[in-house]
Amino acid sequence: MTETETSQQTPAQAVTGMVDHTLELAATWLNWDGTLAHVDDRVYTPHKAIRRVADHLIDHLAEMEARLAGEEPQPDHWHASMVTTEADLAPFTQADLDEARSRLGRLARIWANRLDALTAEQLDHSPGEGWTFRELALHLKGSTYYADSVGDLS
Repeated sequence: MTETETSQQTPAQAVTGMVDHTLELAATWLNWDGTLAHVDDRVYTPHKAIRRVADHLIDHLAEMEARLAGEEPQPDHWHASMVTTEADLAPFTQADLDEARSRLGRLARIWANRLDALTAEQLDHSPGEGWTFRELALHLKGSTYYADSVGDLS
């Protein structure tokens, strides 16, 4: 995608595009041989990439909803990328891909529906402390990092 196309994306398209990219790569992870992907100071696997994308979507969705309700967002307590769990090391199967498609697809729709319901004013002058909701969507777009860390295993 060119820089112009990226700048013309709606916030909802930024989030759904990130999920689409993640799931396109995940479709190649059925070939994963158990080799850990060492990126920066972390280790990534297919399961960990899916977990991190889902956690990131949930974390910022909870933040946005709390701010819209006039509440203080609850801090997250994820272990994030620092921890690789036993479950992260499991083979990535067709059933795992199906689950990821359902989970991430539904989260992307929730985000898209919420973002599309906000006015430009709400997107750019969001209540509470932190990034605007437009900036949050663009931040989430960067969650492709997790999937890109595992890469295309075709």
